[in-house]
Amino acid sequence: MIGELVIVVAAYLLGSFPTALLLVRLVTGGDVRTTGSGNIGGTNAARAAGIRIGIVVTLVDTAKGALPVLFMHWFNPASRWMAMAMLAAVVGHIFPVWLRFRGGKGVATGFGAFLVLAPLSALIAFVVWIAVVAVSRYVALGSMTASALFPLILFFTAKPLEPVIWGVVAIAVLIVVRHTSNMRNILGGTEPKIGFEKWE
Repeated sequence: MIGELVIVVAAYLLGSFPTALLLVRLVTGGDVRTTGSGNIGGTNAARAAGIRIGIVVTLVDTAKGALPVLFMHWFNPASRWMAMAMLAAVVGHIFPVWLRFRGGKGVATGFGAFLVLAPLSALIAFVVWIAVVAVSRYVALGSMTASALFPLILFFTAKPLEPVIWGVVAIAVLIVVRHTSNMRNILGGTEPKIGFEKWE
């Protein structure tokens, strides 16, 4: 049990790593939290430092979710510990200890955890994300929709044990709640759309 708890704590600390903040500061000298939405995720990093940095941030944040779940699977694949590892990584990204618990929205980190947990389910959710973003041109709407649907997708495609499904539901709720301001902006017509901004 000690080893599992160490992995869970490590998952939180890894999830807390402020990828966008550090990379944007390294490349531009600026603070990503003062640009666009102020979020420390890949989309806002692209606004602040260009699409390449946004892609790197997204990939690293995805790895932050994937690695703890992968390591827990190797160490102890019991469903309750897998659920705790993935939840800890996402909570770390959303509430990072290094940034006074004010972090990102957990989408890429959650996707990384889901990808290891249930690859087919995660890829189906990714297709949903692409479809919603392609039609609406709102990244936030795609993220909310894919996250909200993922527990159902997982249930019907992977038949997970109860601890895993509850962990996934908790992550989905966290991600959707973190996008509340985006939803207000979408309804108010102020949310930026893909293609309306010049990311260089």
